[in-house]
Amino acid sequence: MSETRIQRTIEAVWRMESAKIIARLARMLNQVGIAEEFAQDALVSALEEWPASGVPNNPGAWLMTTAKNRALDELRRRKLLERTHESIAHEAPLIGSVGQNPEDAADDDIGNDLIRLMFIACHPVLSTEARTALTLRMLGGLSTAEIARAFLVPEATVAQRIVRAKRTLAEARVPFEAPRAEERAARVSSVLEVIYLIFNEGYAATSGEEWMRPALCEEALRLGRILAELLPSDAEVHGLVALMEIQSSRTAARVDEKGEPILLFAQNRTRWNRLMIHRGLAALERAQALGEALGPYAMQAAIAACHARAPTAADTDWARIVALYDALAQVAPSPVVELNRAVAVSMAFGPAAALELVNELCAEPRLKSYALLPSVRGDLLEKLGRFEEARAEFTRAAGLTQNARERKLLLGRASVSGSGAQ
Repeated sequence: MSETRIQRTIEAVWRMESAKIIARLARMLNQVGIAEEFAQDALVSALEEWPASGVPNNPGAWLMTTAKNRALDELRRRKLLERTHESIAHEAPLIGSVGQNPEDAADDDIGNDLIRLMFIACHPVLSTEARTALTLRMLGGLSTAEIARAFLVPEATVAQRIVRAKRTLAEARVPFEAPRAEERAARVSSVLEVIYLIFNEGYAATSGEEWMRPALCEEALRLGRILAELLPSDAEVHGLVALMEIQSSRTAARVDEKGEPILLFAQNRTRWNRLMIHRGLAALERAQALGEALGPYAMQAAIAACHARAPTAADTDWARIVALYDALAQVAPSPVVELNRAVAVSMAFGPAAALELVNELCAEPRLKSYALLPSVRGDLLEKLGRFEEARAEFTRAAGLTQNARERKLLLGRASVSGSGAQ
């Protein structure tokens, strides 16, 4: 095997196995930062040794064994071996040396370890930016450079966030354990928030030259699917997976051959991925079957399902979507929900009724810099024949967005509205 192919193999194995390795080491050491460093040491060893010796039969187990041996050395160095004697004795048959049966390094408790790692990476003691970076690094296996490219920030900024996050967790003495029952709902919510933030940045990039960053959507979906397997009785986890599956199904139809955006109503629905829609609807059914009141993610998934089930935009059940937004506003009130509801109202009951709702939102301080507000208002004004006002709103929206593709789309709409006014 060529050195290039070995390099790609190592990268692929690392992406699949790194979270399990870090999670396992974190349980041994009860410290996430050092666990991640030792996992990285194992990766470096693979990069140094495999080109000469070849890829092991079980590369994931090789990495796990190498990393565990580093963790054992650390435990001995700390003179904590006597305290963890029973734990280490239990590990001994699994650990061995790198040259001995690396397949035996498999761990039956890896699912619980992954859950604990997710909870720690998304711990509320960390900022949202830190939680996102740490999750992509430890659970996604992304390098600092990859995370920086994905979010269009300097690599040094991401590295700093990760270092500070590890330090914060260490200083706060956050234990490597699942949260207590009374904290569980809030902690799961924090994990879901981070996963959906990653997904949204991929689905509609807030800045940069591209309308979407599909790799981020794929990573968020992968994390969501893992979480659904680990927490099968949590309706909101299934709701988030359903939402991401259905929204991701539109990826191929959301841009033209030049990468320019295609809005929902103009998309060729035959290009929507039917397998992903099927998976999304199945996940939504699982959420509903648990018998709990639907949470915000499941409700948004139900809205997405209305679009997915409609053969054409004209067949969409807009009245049901309005009702679902009404319910969503009750459980997760926000001006963004109200703005999206206004769009649904415009389709169900006409632009005049929706414009009244949008005008009320113009005084909302949280939407002051939100490009979608003037964009929606411009669309409604255009439908009502108020072209000059629409042009001004589209122009204002273009000035608020940081995404080049979206800005071009909005300026194009402003130009068309300006022509309509003449």
